Amino acid sequence: MRGLLWCGLFCCCLLVAGCAAEREQIANYAQNKMVGLTKQQVLACMGTPASKATEGATEVWSYPSGNCTVNVTMMDGKVKRMNYVGPTGGLLSQNEQCFFTVANCTY
Repeated sequence: MRGLLWCGLFCCCLLVAGCAAEREQIANYAQNKMVGLTKQQVLACMGTPASKATEGATEVWSYPSGNCTVNVTMMDGKVKRMNYVGPTGGLLSQNEQCFFTVANCTY
């Protein structure tokens, strides 16, 4: 009976790790896929940013997501770069915390 319990616990750990890895993959994919989106498209999939900063023609929109902050850099009304700041995930799942903010923009 004890072996069955350990087996079940091990399987649950594998499932959780698999979900984190998938979230990490989607968050990494979003960093490239979102380049070129318009402001309107970003607002539609991510919502209103928590903060905005403007310097000339460059804008940076920031979205907190768990331990991660997603920064969307725009020039001339389009996404030029995305970066993630903070402890964004676990040792084997970097950026997975950022998934929750960018997921709607990847479909």
